[in-house]
Amino acid sequence: MPRLTQLYLAAASRHNIKEITVNRHYRYVMARPGTIQAQIANLPGRSRPPVIVQPIKEWKIHLGDLVIYNCYKYVGKMEGYRGTMVASETPLDYFSVALVDPSDSQPTDIQFRYTEAGDRVRVSKRTGRIIPIPAKALLNPDEPDPAKYTDQPKDTSVDDVGKKTFKIQYKSVEQDLMDKYNIVETRTRAKTYWY
Repeated sequence: MPRLTQLYLAAASRHNIKEITVNRHYRYVMARPGTIQAQIANLPGRSRPPVIVQPIKEWKIHLGDLVIYNCYKYVGKMEGYRGTMVASETPLDYFSVALVDPSDSQPTDIQFRYTEAGDRVRVSKRTGRIIPIPAKALLNPDEPDPAKYTDQPKDTSVDDVGKKTFKIQYKSVEQDLMDKYNIVETRTRAKTYWY
């Protein structure tokens, strides 16, 4: 259940309201929900088509890439004047962002190709140059940077990691403990059957 519907249901139960109407196409705008500007943008009976999110099959933009936003909203366009840009807080569409080619600082579309060594690289469609993937994108955000990391006192050393200390033994836990503490068992275990 959407959060807005939950809030309406909670408010209705407090005021003993039986029937609730929720705008299915409620759109969040720059103003907070409940303010006059938000109510004007979402008047009753005004239905807008939902924002369709296209699935991204292959990410071409990575963390640390230089990109340009292609779609700006301008108001008051006239001949010889492009208009005034209006800032609007909306989700950023992946397809409205273009990667910047480092060779000439212009937006470009890319495709993936393979080098002679067999490495998969991004190549600019306009200039044909290889666009390297930034080092930031290759790092896991949960792990520290290996170049800047210094060993701590509780870290396991490289020599200890390479040692083989485990020996495979086909024993149960009880048999292992008995061997470790020199316990001799003269009784024989009865057979168990699982059905």
